[in-house]
Amino acid sequence: MLVEALLALAAAGGGAIAQAAGTDAWNGVRSGIARALGRGEEAREQGELERLDRTQAVLNAATESEMQRVRAAQAAVWQGRLEMLLEELPDVQRQQVAAELQAVIEQAHSAGAGQPVHNDFSGSTFEKSAVQGSGTQHNTFN
Repeated sequence: MLVEALLALAAAGGGAIAQAAGTDAWNGVRSGIARALGRGEEAREQGELERLDRTQAVLNAATESEMQRVRAAQAAVWQGRLEMLLEELPDVQRQQVAAELQAVIEQAHSAGAGQPVHNDFSGSTFEKSAVQGSGTQHNTFN
């Protein structure tokens, strides 16, 4: 089981991927994530690049009204992939990959991929709810 810091790192990584698609930060995030997940295996890295390209295509195809939902779904998918990677690695490699992921996340945020997220909830009932994401969030409950 992963410690909270690594779970948070995976969540931030998934968010960075979803936010970076279609921005100037994309190429750096794309290559950094593929390198981390590929773990030095060229074929595996190429497969990750293809998955990342599909993610970008899905996000690019989303309409404005569905973008938030699609972005959250893609972030969750990548969070899960990153969690699985971190969980399966021995401690030494886990720390190395964690450092690589942190560098990619910082690169994404410094390049402006961490755009603010704005959520408006009106006339809704919430029970045992949570809003997850990375970066700056503004939530309005009316």
